[in-house]
Amino acid sequence: MDVDCEGCAGCCIDWRPVSPAPSDHERRGPRRPLDDVYNLVPLTRDEVAAFVRAGFGDVLVPRMWAADDESDAAVEVDGVRVAAVGDRPAFFVGLRKPPKPVAPFGTERTWLDACVFLDPETLQCRIHDDDLYPDECADYPGHNLALDQRSECERVEEAFGGDRLLDADAPDVSGLLLGPHAVGSKLFAYPDADELAGTVERMRRGDLTDADRAAFVGVAVGSRPGSTEVDESRAAAARESVLDAASWAGEAVEAWTELAGSVDADDAPAGESVEVARGAPETPGWDDAA
Repeated sequence: MDVDCEGCAGCCIDWRPVSPAPSDHERRGPRRPLDDVYNLVPLTRDEVAAFVRAGFGDVLVPRMWAADDESDAAVEVDGVRVAAVGDRPAFFVGLRKPPKPVAPFGTERTWLDACVFLDPETLQCRIHDDDLYPDECADYPGHNLALDQRSECERVEEAFGGDRLLDADAPDVSGLLLGPHAVGSKLFAYPDADELAGTVERMRRGDLTDADRAAFVGVAVGSRPGSTEVDESRAAAARESVLDAASWAGEAVEAWTELAGSVDADDAPAGESVEVARGAPETPGWDDAA
């Protein structure tokens, strides 16, 4: 896609607090997420497994949806009708978004929820040239255009001016899994709803535990494409890897979250001291960007 991303990262940041007009989640379906994470990037099973193998299991987070329509397949968890595949709660797995001190679109430095891999100074992705870079990110906003949905590029143009989406023709995109084809590959089914007691409320609060996240990630890694069945041995190994993970990115999530509760954004440290010092790769900046 031909887009101008310099100084933007609108697809990687929850910029609703600095938007001049109210904005809801970018959605591609009718169901309401239980969480309030803006623009969650849905990862495929193979991508989830790759993050776990690379030691980044601690930056993965699940999403479930409320089943508002009585005709939707649903299962009750904590008194809430949760969207389901058959009798199993449905979920995605994406990347965590801690608060970071960022200044997109020429705004003042502000605490905004941002992708765990986003450099808060350059607003570039730290894994852009890595094998871990998700297809959903690489194709953005191709999926939106293919589905005739507005993109963050267009929303940023409307709110702050300028040209961000430089090519509005829908490209041939990979990874656009829809309907039954997504089950077990991008849309996962948790095998035992009773195990999720308490999870709905924690997900709504943005307060999932490490064990909560590990359980969902394990199911995703153990899932079989085209099926709701789960290989328990694969799932158990992934759960353990997530609980053992101590990546620079996971540590940075905790550091940024603590700082956001105690320091003004103007006084917050740079990403170099919070992320690079913990092992994050540096980003090239825009002068050297291709």
